[in-house]
Amino acid sequence: MSTFVSEEPPLEVLPRDITAYRQGNTGIDYVHRFESGQPGPHVLINALTHGNEICGMAAAVHILEQGLRPLHGTLTVSFANVQAYEAFDPARPYENRQLVHNLNRIWSPEMLDGAEDSPELRRARELRHVVADADYVLDIHSTSQAVPPFWVYYDLPRNVALATAVGAPAVHLLMPPGKGPGSPVIGHDRHGRADSSSLGSLVVECGQHFARSASELAIDTSLRFLGHLGLIEAPESLQHPPEPQRFRLLEIHLVKSESFWFTRPLVGFETFHKGERIARNGDEDIIAPCDNCTIFMPTRQPIVGREAVYLTLPV
Repeated sequence: MSTFVSEEPPLEVLPRDITAYRQGNTGIDYVHRFESGQPGPHVLINALTHGNEICGMAAAVHILEQGLRPLHGTLTVSFANVQAYEAFDPARPYENRQLVHNLNRIWSPEMLDGAEDSPELRRARELRHVVADADYVLDIHSTSQAVPPFWVYYDLPRNVALATAVGAPAVHLLMPPGKGPGSPVIGHDRHGRADSSSLGSLVVECGQHFARSASELAIDTSLRFLGHLGLIEAPESLQHPPEPQRFRLLEIHLVKSESFWFTRPLVGFETFHKGERIARNGDEDIIAPCDNCTIFMPTRQPIVGREAVYLTLPV
């Protein structure tokens, strides 16, 4: 039984050669740091946590090509999983999300200090202090389906205030601290702790991977993020933030069986009634735990061990 959407979005934006940005000034490939010499926060703009999420590359390249320099504090721009990015094949544009590990799930001491090895673990070990040293983190992502863009962050006051002030996207996905499989970039070190000196760490999901609008939003969001924090002159788009529409994460389900299917085609933001079956996961059902249960990030193609669907509730 197949319930997956088969129509493929157009490839409006494709990867470009970024080897010109390999040589940074930090001793770490594809990491660039600019210090103002003036007091202020250290802000990290992080791109390409997943290899086929091109919009982050567009934002990072824009910052570097425009020669943006912080008026206050420090700006770091990083291209994370470049090895996966360089594996892009336009005939299989969803295959290079990761090479082995999901780079957005391995930021725990157990993984970073453990014995396992992969291109993603080697890169995370290179970047661990880049992330930990930043006061603010903007991790730029995109989605496989063409759904409205949204913020994702741990439900901590500092993150709520930061996302609200930066503005669009209007949709916010709030995660209870520690919720979900693995440890993401925005949960690394002090950024995942409520009682820490982190000042805010956010993911922005900018829309469909290959949509031109996703790259445009990634650039605009990065500039508003930097403008709000005083590193650059605030762009006009920062002046009128939209009223947030917030959802709280309830459950994340992993694909447990090759015989996984949704009960109806899903792309995201569909709703289910309490007790309604959302998917069959091998010999288990995924059931809506509440009325108005709202779907985020349903898998485009189920792969055992990877995330199948996020269940949320409007706040």
